[in-house]
Amino acid sequence: MGLFSRKPEVSTDEKAIDELLTRGVENVIPKDLAIKKLKSGERLRIYLGIDPTGAKLHLGHSVPLRKLQAFAQMGHEVVFLVGSFTAMIGDPTGRDAAREPLTAQKVRENFDTYKRQAQKILDFSQVEIRYNDEWLAPLTLEKLIRLAGTFTVQQMLERDMFQKRMQEGKPISLHEFLYPLMVGYDSVVLDVDCELGGSDQEFNMLAGRHLQKAQGKRDKFVLTTKLIEGTDGRKMSKTYDNCVYIEDVPSDMYGKLMSVKDELIQTYLEVATSVPRKEIETILALHPKEAKMRLARELVSMYHSTDAASAAEKNFTDTFSRGEVPQDIPEVIVEKGSLLLDALAVLGDSKSELRRLIEQGAVSEIGGQTVRDIGRHVEHEMTLRIGKHRFLKVTIK
Repeated sequence: MGLFSRKPEVSTDEKAIDELLTRGVENVIPKDLAIKKLKSGERLRIYLGIDPTGAKLHLGHSVPLRKLQAFAQMGHEVVFLVGSFTAMIGDPTGRDAAREPLTAQKVRENFDTYKRQAQKILDFSQVEIRYNDEWLAPLTLEKLIRLAGTFTVQQMLERDMFQKRMQEGKPISLHEFLYPLMVGYDSVVLDVDCELGGSDQEFNMLAGRHLQKAQGKRDKFVLTTKLIEGTDGRKMSKTYDNCVYIEDVPSDMYGKLMSVKDELIQTYLEVATSVPRKEIETILALHPKEAKMRLARELVSMYHSTDAASAAEKNFTDTFSRGEVPQDIPEVIVEKGSLLLDALAVLGDSKSELRRLIEQGAVSEIGGQTVRDIGRHVEHEMTLRIGKHRFLKVTIK
């Protein structure tokens, strides 16, 4: 009978609809259409598109994933669209330079990892998965030209990042103009009632709304979710080493969340957890340290377990209040003389990220000196501290 043969009843509860359209939401365009559709009682078709350009998901990625799951729980038909073709073009959103295109094989590898992590948020038994190379790869030049004819160069140049690049004399590749066109065509093929995504994707999603109208499809609304800053208040990005990753071990996740700036506590509680809004108000009335401990316990419990959260809290208290080393740190066993950089790779960071951490003096021996030599070899067993919150025990065979 298919994935949606046993369809759940669609909820039209006004409080639930309000929560859906406001919590963690940056914008709804047009909002009156969204309210009308959600109150109609009809089963809407909703989709979230992602380009699997990386292998690690952080809390920022969790926000639209959580919203997609919320639509599914309301009884709507949800589609998780893998940008298997568009990831090979490269999304220009927020980029000062063109993104490096990926191979089809790398896109598939990234998605396998992405899906494993996304399963912590999405119930894939309620989700239809599609790949946009299904319709974009066979797209003819004639069809592409007709689609391009629905947009003007002026519309494309309205994008902030293009304006910035032109002012700085940086190049804009022609294929980057095609990206929102391809993403917009996804909406035409899927013929959806709503597309959701991060607020940085608003231009691309509105391009899809424009194309759906031009092609005589249903009128869709666009829902953009809030972007969240990293632990240091800057954009959450692996470049800044300020991400809270969904697969961080409990002690790392807890420690990172305790370093979040006080002014970000409310946003994290709102967009990354399911704590009721009334309870959030109570939490925010606490001392910032206590509020962050509540936030950290909540998220570690969500992605691991309540027992893991309790252990992580104890480890944090022991480490930072008493100057001790946590008990549940990862361990790597290597041969004497091995490259330390290879041993550090067990943490899951890329070699370039690890080199940067060493160069910045963020890796040190407990009771010893800071590691500053990228080419250092393992000559003795040691416990390393990486950044503020991560530890690694290096044992020799």
